[in-house]
Amino acid sequence: MPSLSPIEVELLRNGLTSICDEMFLAIMKSAYSTNIKERHDHSAAIFDADGRVVVQGESLPLHLASMLGLVEVVLDRYGKENISPGDMFLSNDPFVGRGSHLPDVAILAPVFREDELVMFVSNIAHHSDIGGMAPGSMAGGMTEIYQEGLRIPVIRLFHKHELQDDILDLILLNVRVPDERRGDYFAQIAACRLGVTRIKEIIKQYGVPAIKSCFDEIISRTSHRMNKVIRDLPDGIYKFEDIMDDDGMGTFEIPISIKITVNGSKICFDFTGTSDQVRGNINVTRNATQASVCYALKALLDPDAPNNQGMLDLPEIIIERGSLLDANFPAPVAARANTCQRIIDVIIGALSKAKPEAAVAAANGANTTAVFSGIDPKSGESYVYLETLGGGFGGRAKKDGKDGVQVHITNTSNLPVESIEMEYPLIVHSYKLINSSGGAGRYRGGLGLERIIQPINHSCIFNGAGERFSHKPWGIFGGSQGSSGEFLKRDCNGNRERLPNKPISVNISEKEAVIIRTPGAGGYGRAEERSKEDLTEDANSDKFSNEFLNQNYPQWSLN
Repeated sequence: MPSLSPIEVELLRNGLTSICDEMFLAIMKSAYSTNIKERHDHSAAIFDADGRVVVQGESLPLHLASMLGLVEVVLDRYGKENISPGDMFLSNDPFVGRGSHLPDVAILAPVFREDELVMFVSNIAHHSDIGGMAPGSMAGGMTEIYQEGLRIPVIRLFHKHELQDDILDLILLNVRVPDERRGDYFAQIAACRLGVTRIKEIIKQYGVPAIKSCFDEIISRTSHRMNKVIRDLPDGIYKFEDIMDDDGMGTFEIPISIKITVNGSKICFDFTGTSDQVRGNINVTRNATQASVCYALKALLDPDAPNNQGMLDLPEIIIERGSLLDANFPAPVAARANTCQRIIDVIIGALSKAKPEAAVAAANGANTTAVFSGIDPKSGESYVYLETLGGGFGGRAKKDGKDGVQVHITNTSNLPVESIEMEYPLIVHSYKLINSSGGAGRYRGGLGLERIIQPINHSCIFNGAGERFSHKPWGIFGGSQGSSGEFLKRDCNGNRERLPNKPISVNISEKEAVIIRTPGAGGYGRAEERSKEDLTEDANSDKFSNEFLNQNYPQWSLN
């Protein structure tokens, strides 16, 4: 293998990263669904010929688990010898395809130099519907994965550049809004083709031996970098526990426990004591837990470290098989992101003692999902509007938390009101920050969001999934809790009815509306330590009521 200078390695790494980013943009610009083209619920990555992740674009950390699972299964099932130029593979299944939930469909394409398999490009996108018992494929009320949608094992969608039309026909037959799904699939296919073209340009410039050498160097550098920052942590055992609200099927108060052991450059995450898997769809597969752990480790210790195999291989992870975080087939997993958010919260809570300057209070800790579906009265066609809404981000050591944002593993955007009203027969009556929803502290927590949505000239079905609707986001180092979230149905007289945390198939008439209120976030440090200047800004911002300020800040109530 040729030896590359550090500068050459960095140039190549950035070149590969730019290819991931270009694939990401290609999907965004050509997708049909608002969840992808507007909210950017998709990701891209590059793997070497042995299945090691080399580069991931700046997108969703959770998606890495699903793409990694796909390339591993492809290599196991087909072997390198049975993969050809022009092939593309597709999968979404968490159990046989090692994905994380069915709406996330991953596509993988090999890159060849003559007859040699050099690497793979991959992307993944969250499809607004993948079939199943509920529109959007993510509602509560599901007790097995068969109810969640179409399970796609690892299949060869293209063979030597030829689309397998019968396979695509089968997939589209089993989903709602098939034209939209077709458009999103071809956006992903086009992005893979673009990635293959760009990779071949780099191969032509540097040669295969140099690129393979670069892969090894990129991964080993990340491993060395992370080992160093772990050694900087005080040796010891760090524990934390948090409670999830419910599974939507009658199980409440679901614990997630963590014991983190730091010993030199080694770190172990032991989830023993976490709940067994549950009937509802908040269960998580092991690879999604791994992605959550690696994200939290990177965010706390070295946010600028590259995301690659060197990061994934670093931590030892102990999870009991059949638990909430390593569920057995056929457990439902559609709402796994809510649980992954809580995994990150408990890791941050545990390591806050070792890394207080990097820790944050609990964020909204949810992936608040809202799905509206029905028949558009103008076109007579079916529609599915899916969105996961942001909320508050926790107070930090030197800054207030952010208001109304996606947090941690769900690095997506909120959907603009204009897009909702242009694309769907819905009207948005309110889209605003929730006053006083951030926890008090030296640095306050971020505010949650409120949307009020009503169908126009038709009745529709609403379903969703919420967390931190019962258990509020905790504060840290003396900071106060943020507010919880809720789903409400409002009638024509303005009366409000609280809906379940994980509602399924709620009928909404044209005279009714759904109110979605997402959680805020906890505060950092004691409220008594907040400066007069910051409190004055709070009062002038209209984000906090005088009652809230007087109740939580004794220094303000004396004014």
